[in-house]
Amino acid sequence: MAEEENKQDQYVVLARKYRPQNFDDLVGQDALVQTLTNAIKNNRLHHAYILTGIRGVGKTTTARIIAKALNCTGKDGRGGPTVHPCGFCENCRAITEGRHIDVMELDAASRTGVDDMREILDGVRYKPTNARYKIYIIDEVHMLSKSAFNALLKTLEEPPSHVKFIFATTEIRKVPVTILSRCQRFDLQRISIEDLVGLFQKILTNEKIEAEEEALRLIAKAADGSARDGESLLDQAISLGGGKVQTDVVKNMIGLSDKNRTFELFENLIKGDVGEVLKNLEDMYKNGANPLTLLQDLISTTHGIAKVKLIAEAIKDPALSENERSFYQKSAPEISIAVLSRMWQMMIKGLSELNIAPVQIDALEMILIRIAYSANLPTPQELLDDVKKNSNLSQTRPENSGRNFGASPALGEKKTFSEQNISTENKASTAILSVDDLMRYLEEHRQPLLEYALKHDVAFEAFAEGNVKISVGEKVGNDLVMSLHKVLTEATGKKWQIDIVRGKLGETIADKENAKAEENKKNVMEYPLVRAIMEEFRGAKIETLTRKVSQESTDENSPEDNNDLIFE
Repeated sequence: MAEEENKQDQYVVLARKYRPQNFDDLVGQDALVQTLTNAIKNNRLHHAYILTGIRGVGKTTTARIIAKALNCTGKDGRGGPTVHPCGFCENCRAITEGRHIDVMELDAASRTGVDDMREILDGVRYKPTNARYKIYIIDEVHMLSKSAFNALLKTLEEPPSHVKFIFATTEIRKVPVTILSRCQRFDLQRISIEDLVGLFQKILTNEKIEAEEEALRLIAKAADGSARDGESLLDQAISLGGGKVQTDVVKNMIGLSDKNRTFELFENLIKGDVGEVLKNLEDMYKNGANPLTLLQDLISTTHGIAKVKLIAEAIKDPALSENERSFYQKSAPEISIAVLSRMWQMMIKGLSELNIAPVQIDALEMILIRIAYSANLPTPQELLDDVKKNSNLSQTRPENSGRNFGASPALGEKKTFSEQNISTENKASTAILSVDDLMRYLEEHRQPLLEYALKHDVAFEAFAEGNVKISVGEKVGNDLVMSLHKVLTEATGKKWQIDIVRGKLGETIADKENAKAEENKKNVMEYPLVRAIMEEFRGAKIETLTRKVSQESTDENSPEDNNDLIFE
C-alpha cells in the first residue's frame, strides 16, 4: 500500500506526462497524420516505415501510436485497426507502458551488431502472441553496423504479413539506400513557435499554472522546433519561478539578454558610440548575458531589420514579438542595406573568433569595437558620391586631353568603327582598303579565330588593295596565310598577293592597342575626379577603359562626349 502511494506521489516530467497518445495529440505533423489516417482507413498499410527528423519532434512517439492503431481491439475487444486507438484495451495499455510482448522497441545505439539483428529476426517467422501484428520499433536505426543492415535486407523486403517494421532516426543520410528503398519515409517537421506556444498553454491550463505569453514564446524559440526540449525548458521554468512562468525568470534561465537592452546596444553600434557600446555590454554581461548568445541576438536583429526593409510583409511574421516588431519598423528606414550587410559579415566572422578566444567577453568587446568604428566609415557608394560632389571637373580639364583621348583606338575605335560602318554600308561592303577594314570584316562575319591570330601573331608591314606584306614568327604555319588569302579573295572578288617575312615579329595590332590603352590610362589619370578617387582608394589601379557613346552626339571632338567614361 505504501509503495502504491509513493508511486502516485512520484513526479512525472511534463515531456512524459503529456506525451501524445493518439494521432489527434500529435503537434505540427499534419502531413504524416493524414497519410497514416488514410492508409489505415483504406487498409493500405506498408510493411515498413522510417521516421526522420530532429530530436524531440515525436519519432518514437509516432511509432508507438502506429503500433497502438494497428493492434487496438477497442473497449469491447472486437475492434480492428483504427486511427483513434481507445487507450483502454489491453494492447493499448501494454504498448503505452512499454511491456507488450509483440511490440519490441529496440535501441540500435546499444545493439548495433549483426548477432543482435539475427536474434531479432529469428522471431519474425512466429506469429504474434496477443496482438494483431508483431511490430519491431528500432530507434536510431542509422547506428546499426553494415553487417546488421545487410542481415535485415531480405526480411525487410519480404516480411511475413503479420510483421511491421518502424524505424526512427535523426541521421537519415547514414541509412543505406537499400534500406530506404524498402521503407515508406516520413520527414517529421520542426514544430512552429505558434504550435509550441499552443501546446505549452494547453499543458499549463491542465496543470493550473499561470504564465506570461512572452515567456512561453522565449521558451518556444529556445526549443528550436523540438516539443521535448520545449517541455523540458517549461518544466525548468515552472520550478525556477516557484510555480509560475515569468519572462524575467525565463530570460535568466536560458541565458537570454533582455531584448530591449539588445536593441539599445544595436542602436549604439549603428551610431558608432564605442563608449556606450562597451557600457551596455558590461551591464548585460554582469546581469548574466552569455557572450555567444548576445552576438547571436545581434545577428538575428541585423537579419530581421534587413528582411523588413526589403519585404514589407515580413513585419507581420507571427514569430516576432511586439518589441521586435516595433524596433524593426523604426530602424529599417534609417539603416541602409550596405551598412546592414557590412555588420552581418563582421558579426558572422566574429562568431568563429568568439569560439576560439580564451576569454569570450574580451573577444566580444573587440568585435563590437570593430563594428562600432566601421559605422562611422562611409560606404563605397557614399564615398564615390562625395568625391563627385566635391570635384570640379569642368574647370580643371587637362589641356589637349580631349583630343588625345578621342584619338585613341582603345576608347575611340569603337565609335570610329561605327561611323565607318555607316559609310561602308553606303558604298561597298566588300571593299577592304586597310587593316581596319579587314579586322572589321572578320568581326562582322564572325571569324574570331582568324581575327585573334591576325591581332597577336601577325605584324602588318604594308597594306594596299591587292597587296599585303606581313611578318610572322617561326611557329606560325601556312594555314594562317592561306586563310587570310581566302578571306581577302572572297570578300573583294579580286586576287591578292601576300608577301611573308619570317623571323622577328614586328609590332602587332595587339601591341599597338595595348600601347594606346596605357597612354589613355595616363591621360585619364589627369582628370580631377579620377585623381581624387585614386587618392581615396589608395593602391587601386585602372584596369580597363571604355567609352559610353551618346546617341544624340557622334562628334568625336565634343567636350561632353569625353565625360562619358567608364573605368574599372
